[in-house]
Amino acid sequence: MRFIKSFLSLLFICFLLIALVQCGRPGTPSGGPKDVTPPELIRAVPDNMSVNFDAKKIRLYFDEYIKLQDIQSQLIVSPPLKYPPQITPQGGASKFIDIILKDTLKENTTYTFNFGQSIIDNNEGNPNSFLTYTFSTGTYIDSLEVFGVVKDAFKRNPETFISILLYEIDSTYTDSTVYQKPPNYITNTLDSLKVFRLQNLKEGNYAIFGIKDLAKNNVFDQNGDKIAFLKDTITLPTDEIYELTLFKEVPDYNASIPSFAANNRILFGYQGEYDSIKINTLTQLPDSVRTLITKEPEKDTLNYWITPFEADSLVFRMSNSKFKVVDTFTVKPRKLEIDSLILTASHRGSIGFKDEFHIAANTPITAVDSLKFMLINKDSLEQPFKIEHDTLGNKVNIDFDLEPNESYNLTVLPGAISDFFKVENDTLNYRLSTGSYVDYGDFDLTLRGNITYPIIVQLTNQSEEVVREIYATSPQLFSFRHLRPGTYYTRIIFDENENKKWDSGSYLKRLQPEKVVYIPKILDMRANWEEKFEFIFSE
Repeated sequence: MRFIKSFLSLLFICFLLIALVQCGRPGTPSGGPKDVTPPELIRAVPDNMSVNFDAKKIRLYFDEYIKLQDIQSQLIVSPPLKYPPQITPQGGASKFIDIILKDTLKENTTYTFNFGQSIIDNNEGNPNSFLTYTFSTGTYIDSLEVFGVVKDAFKRNPETFISILLYEIDSTYTDSTVYQKPPNYITNTLDSLKVFRLQNLKEGNYAIFGIKDLAKNNVFDQNGDKIAFLKDTITLPTDEIYELTLFKEVPDYNASIPSFAANNRILFGYQGEYDSIKINTLTQLPDSVRTLITKEPEKDTLNYWITPFEADSLVFRMSNSKFKVVDTFTVKPRKLEIDSLILTASHRGSIGFKDEFHIAANTPITAVDSLKFMLINKDSLEQPFKIEHDTLGNKVNIDFDLEPNESYNLTVLPGAISDFFKVENDTLNYRLSTGSYVDYGDFDLTLRGNITYPIIVQLTNQSEEVVREIYATSPQLFSFRHLRPGTYYTRIIFDENENKKWDSGSYLKRLQPEKVVYIPKILDMRANWEEKFEFIFSE
């Protein structure tokens, strides 16, 4: 472990050197070499590493004119201060900066100011990367350290500016402390590093967290922040290298105030799980009024569809039996248009051999007449197909065999699709065409090693959107045929609860998210290309 710690320290130095070289701003040559030297701290009052510190003002002197850049995001004070210090000058060049402390400092405590890359020279913008100023209100400087790395539970790369929080486990510490008060020590990965280093720590037992602190208040907000935690206690001193896995929790259930989105649709927003939600109308509705509830795809919203009628207001009871929560809401109608049936095809023109064709609707589809669909090829020959009404996705899937270098015409006659408001489609025509097999490539993946099934193997694009996926309950060859040319990444999800999707974690339940592994090979698929790759799990 000492070797790993030395290696990580060396890695820090490498990052700093790279930052020094790369962060200079390009300029016009002026007859001499470009200035790439960062400003240097030459003196501090009180001295850096002072003990028995009782000053209210700190002044840092530099060897050249400097400016402050993004000081609010870059400056990390550990332990955190209740009131941010006043730092001047901002907006102008100076050879010194003043730090005015507004807090009453804790006794016998070592404080560290990490300026990140906020201090830059006035001419070229070279930063003094990760300058720190340290002092102690006691008789000595605490010198212990904690090293670690941060990764994202689901994404290929972790986010930037992840706060690392270290709480001393004492008589006042509970599981809810991270929600309520700032930590004893803090650092930040800033915008370039995946590794972290907490310095000037004292001996003791600690709980460590990582959070994407959107509010920048040094506590965990479940509704907005991602979190990482370790189940085990950290005991200092230590030579361990810690790994924090950052994830977004499914928030606790909470209902939002509903509102009319259209004259025939009311939005019921919520946070958390929705499976046990029920919506009942307390207002007496006329017998002619019909209602239907559907889930909005990819959103935490339920659509309450209602045939329009005159009313001053509507009263609803929204309950969640799982969490034993009941809310009552009054909704007042507004002067809005109605949502009328609009049908949208998944493809027009070119379609890939593995693509699925469907027609989606914006209002609830309630009836599909398969006899009013007709599919012919370029020779005007009728083609067999299957129709599926996907109620969850509110779409009609049309499944048929795709042949190379072929064109198809799909005709949808009036009345083929009807919605909840008894609106039917007009005549629709969709023209589709395929290319040649040589326009695509194939990818075969073999997995070996210590693998616990079931797993989900996904191919994603550069935006991490799923292009293809295969669910496997036992070892097999993962064959992805007819891939469009482009760049792909391979993601493997270990489906521990066998529900065929990735599940996040929960801090209070002490649950880590399901494991996700990205295969390091980047797939650069070309036309008429075959790629084979074997990946061996070492864990």
